[in-house]
Amino acid sequence: MSKNFDVVVIGAGPGGYIAAIRAAQLGLQVACIDEWSTPEGKPAPGGTCTNVGCIPSKALLQSSEHFDHAGHAFAEHGIQVKGLAIDVAQMLQRKDKVVKQNNEGILYLFKKNKVTFFHGRGAFAGGSAGAWQIQVSGKTADVLTAKHVVIATGSNPRALSDVPFDNKLVLDNAGALAINETPKKLGVIGAGVIGLEMGSVWRRLGAEVTVLEALPAFLGAVDEQVAKEALKVFTKQGLAIHTGVKVGRITAKKNVTVEYTDSAGAAQTLTVDKLIVSIGRVPNTTGLNGAAVGLKTDERGFVVVDGDCKTSLGNVWAVGDVVRGPMLAHKAEEEGVAVAERIAGKHGHVDFNTVPWVIYTSPEIAWVGKTEQQLKQEGVKYRSGSFPFMANGRARALGDTTGFVKCLADEKTDRILGVHIIGPMASELIAEAVVAMEFGAASEDIAMICHAHPSLSEAMKEAALAVDNRTLNL
Repeated sequence: MSKNFDVVVIGAGPGGYIAAIRAAQLGLQVACIDEWSTPEGKPAPGGTCTNVGCIPSKALLQSSEHFDHAGHAFAEHGIQVKGLAIDVAQMLQRKDKVVKQNNEGILYLFKKNKVTFFHGRGAFAGGSAGAWQIQVSGKTADVLTAKHVVIATGSNPRALSDVPFDNKLVLDNAGALAINETPKKLGVIGAGVIGLEMGSVWRRLGAEVTVLEALPAFLGAVDEQVAKEALKVFTKQGLAIHTGVKVGRITAKKNVTVEYTDSAGAAQTLTVDKLIVSIGRVPNTTGLNGAAVGLKTDERGFVVVDGDCKTSLGNVWAVGDVVRGPMLAHKAEEEGVAVAERIAGKHGHVDFNTVPWVIYTSPEIAWVGKTEQQLKQEGVKYRSGSFPFMANGRARALGDTTGFVKCLADEKTDRILGVHIIGPMASELIAEAVVAMEFGAASEDIAMICHAHPSLSEAMKEAALAVDNRTLNL
């Protein structure tokens, strides 16, 4: 088998495997290296997203939401449930099955697109632009030669400086997805996406959940109006959320004790059965041997790239969590496609302004573009329109009327600057806003488009109408 390739991709997460497939579609000889393994030692491509991130977390969120609905919402529909119980082992088994299906799907796509897959760790072994040597360390020790290299090695969870993850008491995202029974008390440090999603899962299953956030504002990156609504809803659901805290000593023995100072400066102590630490992620360049060939990284460890994802080395590119920009799977995928197309002589396109963000809590939170606070800080004159799901017929029928859609548009041109949603299926509804913004649409454009009735998407139309103060159903 030839070990010479046009492109070698290191990492088979969303950025890596997509880059490999797109490059192969464009007629290039491609290899992809990835070291993720199943418990049986078999390849498990898909990176953090597939194995211990996006996919398994959504599986658990779905299972826990079904349980929550059965216990609290079914009665309103005339559905009586007796002897309701949760089988956590079965829930985890289903989650693992979903992950495996995705692993196998990626391996199938590699085979279909003639991407040569190597199971192991990829590292630079020397060479120069046009003839890079990549060492594969695994069951076999292969050395590949590549004209181009794409680094897609992802990120790792950030640990507290003095409390390492043991994934028994102090958990990272992987540990949070593998808790084998519902803890009575669960602590979460960090009120970001991972903390809120995992806190929501175990809260629905009966845990008493306390979230500690160092920042003074809850969901500071989210539109303030949405963040306030989310805090109100999550608190009502039972999440105890404390912002502006300063975490002190943490002791992990039979349980976990967290000493902290609250926003008023008072000393507090929290004792929990498990502690999830979700304070961000750091780029993963461990074992890449990049320094030996002169690969530049910044002060935070990210691989330095230009606007086209080119690194400091000739014909070496980097995408996804290991470079600047939002640590989102779909952002990594877009960069992967763009880099593959640039390598093939085409013009790849990634617009960070239209990358959607989603938090898969219940209600879901999704947004794209600028928040109101950003527009105010930048001195941009805008108009705002919002519409509550309480006034949406489909939401009433679903029994889920929490939240609203909010549309922000330029005061003069009416061009959409941002859309923010908290409510049912926000993750799906935001796609319309992304398309509209990518095409440079005005709020009037959405307002004039016919939306199916009854549908949740009508809330998007009504929010756009509200920008011009002409909602029809409120």
